[in-house]
Amino acid sequence: MNFRKFGNTDLMVSEVGFGAWGIGGAAMAGNVAIGWGETNPDTSVAAIHKSLDLGVNFFDTADFYGFGKSEELLGRELKNNKEAIIATKVGHRLDKDENIYVDYSGKYIREAVEGSLKRLNRDTIDYYQLHTARIPHLLQGECIETMESLKKEGKIRYWGLSVNTFYPNEEAFYLMEKGLASGFQVVFNVINQRALDLIKKAGESGYGIIARMPLQFGLLTGKFDENSTFEKDDHRSFRLTNEILTQSLRGLGEVWPLTEKYGINKTSLALSHILSYPEVSTVIPGIKTPEQAIANTTDIIQLDKADLKMIEGLYEKRFDPVVELMLKAG
Repeated sequence: MNFRKFGNTDLMVSEVGFGAWGIGGAAMAGNVAIGWGETNPDTSVAAIHKSLDLGVNFFDTADFYGFGKSEELLGRELKNNKEAIIATKVGHRLDKDENIYVDYSGKYIREAVEGSLKRLNRDTIDYYQLHTARIPHLLQGECIETMESLKKEGKIRYWGLSVNTFYPNEEAFYLMEKGLASGFQVVFNVINQRALDLIKKAGESGYGIIARMPLQFGLLTGKFDENSTFEKDDHRSFRLTNEILTQSLRGLGEVWPLTEKYGINKTSLALSHILSYPEVSTVIPGIKTPEQAIANTTDIIQLDKADLKMIEGLYEKRFDPVVELMLKAG
C-alpha cells in the first residue's frame, strides 16, 4: 500500500481507503432507500480487518450511514488501533415524517459530534466533514464558526467539505478563497469527471482530496449490463436506470481496451485512473466484504498521460450526458 499526504495536514493516508457507507446496511428515509441493502455484520467486520491487513489506514463514514451503524462498527473494530485515521460527516437528518433534510446549525453540529465521538470510541475525530453543505449554509457562517471552534477545542483535528455530487463545486472554491478547511471530498471517476478542475486547483492550493464513488456504484467493475436490476432497499434501484446503464456501457466500450494494455481488470483500471492524478490524496471504494477489500487494493498503477487525456476527452463526448441523467435520477 502506498501512502499520500493529505494536503497541508500531518495526516498520511493510504491511497486506497475504506468507504464505509455500505457497511451501514439497509436504511430508509420514508420509502426512499439510502443504503445498500442488508449486510451481514460478521462479513462487515471481516472486511474491516482484511482492509487493515492490506495496509488501509483511512476510513470514511458518516453519522447518516445506517443512522449510526457504520460509525458503531468502525468504532468497535478500530477502538485500539491508533494508526487508523477516521473521517466522518455531519449535517443530514430525518424530520418527523422521515424525510431527509440538512441541518448545519451550530447547535446540531455540536450535538452530532458528541454522538459520533461516542459511536467511534474516539476522543478526537481526525477529519470532520460538512455533508454536502451549500453556499447559503457557508455564507450564513454558523457551520464554519462551529467547525473552527471544535478544532480549537480538540474535538476534531481537521475539517472539510464533502461536495455535492453534481453541482459546480462553488462551495469548495468559496472556502479556498477564504483559506478555510483542509480538504474536500468529491465524486470523481471515469464517468463523472465534473470535479476535475476543482481537484487540480485544490491540489495546487494545499488541500487534501478524497475521491468518492470511484466505481460509480459498481458500474465500473464491469459486472453489470443494461438489464441489471437491484433490490428496492438498494439505492441503485432508482439511480442506475436502464437508460443510464445502456449509455454508460456504450461509452465504457472505448475505455475497457486499456485493461489489456496494462494487464489489469476493470476495477483496478477505474481506481488507477483516479490515483494517476497526484492531487488526489485517497480514493474510497465501498468495501463490504473481504473479497472487495482485496479487489480494491490490487494492481494499482500509473496510467500514461495520453490515456488520461483520452478518458478526459470521453467525458465530453460520451459521459457528460450520462451524468445529467444521473442528476435527474436523484
